[in-house]
Amino acid sequence: MIRHLCTISLLVLGMWTVLAVCAEHAPASMPPSQPVPATLFALHIHHAATTTPWPEVPFAEWRLWDAYVAWPNLEPHRGQWHFEMLDRYVNLAEQDRVTILLPLGLSPTWASARPGEKSTYQPGNAAQPQDIEDWRNYVRTVANRYKGRIHEYEIWNEPNQKGFWTGNITEMVKLTREAAGIIREIDPHATVVSPSATTENGVGWLSEFLRQGGGQWVDVIGYHFYVMPQSPEAVVPLIQKVRRIMEDNAVDHKPLWNTEIGWAFPKPFPSQDLAAAYVVRTYVLNWAGGVQRLYWYAWDNHNWVTIQLTEASSKTLTPAGRAYQTAEEWLVGATLKQCDEDQSHTWICELDREGAPERLVWNTDHTPEFAVPADWHARYATSIEGESQALSKSSFMLGQAPVLFSPTEPKIALKTSR
Repeated sequence: MIRHLCTISLLVLGMWTVLAVCAEHAPASMPPSQPVPATLFALHIHHAATTTPWPEVPFAEWRLWDAYVAWPNLEPHRGQWHFEMLDRYVNLAEQDRVTILLPLGLSPTWASARPGEKSTYQPGNAAQPQDIEDWRNYVRTVANRYKGRIHEYEIWNEPNQKGFWTGNITEMVKLTREAAGIIREIDPHATVVSPSATTENGVGWLSEFLRQGGGQWVDVIGYHFYVMPQSPEAVVPLIQKVRRIMEDNAVDHKPLWNTEIGWAFPKPFPSQDLAAAYVVRTYVLNWAGGVQRLYWYAWDNHNWVTIQLTEASSKTLTPAGRAYQTAEEWLVGATLKQCDEDQSHTWICELDREGAPERLVWNTDHTPEFAVPADWHARYATSIEGESQALSKSSFMLGQAPVLFSPTEPKIALKTSR
């Protein structure tokens, strides 16, 4: 476990290094004290209004990015509004009791301060609005139209990436302040999420945004904890850094959401079995680190991503998609006590479900024989495929896919299609 790592570092590296290592690892297991809610499980769906069947897997939250409802889509020319697609999304979400998170950026070319500037999408999209009144009018129009129907708004997508934002941080703080004030005036019950920086490179951006006071205008700190092509365990130190920044800027009392994560590298992904393992480990480790919501990118993306939850039909589940459903079954309603890694890179995450102790165990490096402690009172081992087997001996062969050890046989009801 982590305390073992610190002890080993003391023997080998000396006192100053051990303090640094222990400080780095100490917050690794800081899960919320309440049971895992259904809202942890969130998705991106790009084409739900057209070609993508509604997902069968459980999810409670839906982020509308790359779903053709950003500002340039809603108001492609000043005063010419196109709400047809967003109306369909809102209707679908209400039918299935899913909550929408709507990102508010980008800038339409006509409203852009630099309309000819290159961006990830159309020219000018990454620049700030030339006239702040255009931004105010846009936010006010959307908030009025969807009051009581869209409950969550995210200010901007990945502002530390030049393809999405070329303004400065002071300008983003201003956009955040203006949008938050308008949204709260129209719908006091709505939630405002900060601009979500991404990857290790976004840590400095978030720190400066909060230092300039941006945190006071938002209810939630959003971040994209992309660590690809590394394994999910690389998210642990990144979450720690973000949480320390939040603490340093007195916003650590606000929820932290991972509003976008997935894998697009390596290409091709090594195996479908490993992809499935990554999905479960990602959800477990994010919650263990204190992240209260995780939006997987993306349900129906079959071009950029390499861990795909569905086949080309956007309906039939891949092994990773079935693993997503397994993770939801294992986690929702359970309390995650802690997650620790020992010196052999075996991870043990302790769960409590209505007083019954369970453990999720995996090893990131190899397939060791694991001695199941007698005091776990574990009688069953369940794979991420949902297959349970009675433990006939006190040891078990581990791999990269988490295994659930429990005193009773879990009830996993996997579905593959509607």
